[in-house]
Amino acid sequence: MRNNCTKTLQGWSLATAALLSAGVQAGGHFDVDDAGTLDPGQCQYEAWASRAGSNPATHGLHLGPACRVGPVELGLNVDRFSTSGERATTYVGPQLKWTFYGQGADARVSAAISAGATFDVTRGGRAGGQLLLPVTWRALDSLQLHANLGTDWATGTGVRSGRGGAQAEWAVNDTVSLIAERNRAYGLWTSRIGARFSLTPLISIDVSAARTGSGSDRIKSLVIGLNHEFSVR
Repeated sequence: MRNNCTKTLQGWSLATAALLSAGVQAGGHFDVDDAGTLDPGQCQYEAWASRAGSNPATHGLHLGPACRVGPVELGLNVDRFSTSGERATTYVGPQLKWTFYGQGADARVSAAISAGATFDVTRGGRAGGQLLLPVTWRALDSLQLHANLGTDWATGTGVRSGRGGAQAEWAVNDTVSLIAERNRAYGLWTSRIGARFSLTPLISIDVSAARTGSGSDRIKSLVIGLNHEFSVR
């Protein structure tokens, strides 16, 4: 697996790949996205900090503002990764997401399509991208199941790899939700568990721990994030 991943990622460390896999999509820092979009007149920003691996560790910072524009959600993702003794790398790219089925708040099943581009601005704007189909099933009022299927194009080389995963999100109460997921991206499997704490109906904090890869290539990561939705009307 390591040789295949090295060819696909073209020089990215496994720790960077573990952090980057979630950086080009909405839905917080979790790898598996839901099928929802912002309501008309609403905007949000998502920000998180991450740490993966050790000796040396890779640190990531993400900022992702987005707004509802007509029937779609438009966003911009900015990710910066740094490792001790190496130059930091910054990725920037736009994203578009459209919920084409089950937009209503009471919909039991929803489906969306999400497309994004990623540009390595540190190395002259080399491009990559992602196409994703997220589906959400509200099994219970307190339990949502999310599934993703899509494709990534590695930044700079255009090497194509499949992406897919599933997530369970359980609302313990109005304040706390527990999240568990399993996802494959860039040839690597990631298992993640975490929690979302709602400080207000529009502000929440996410925390999670993940394990990417297997055997001697296994990478552990920690992430903490802030999500803030607001009205522009």
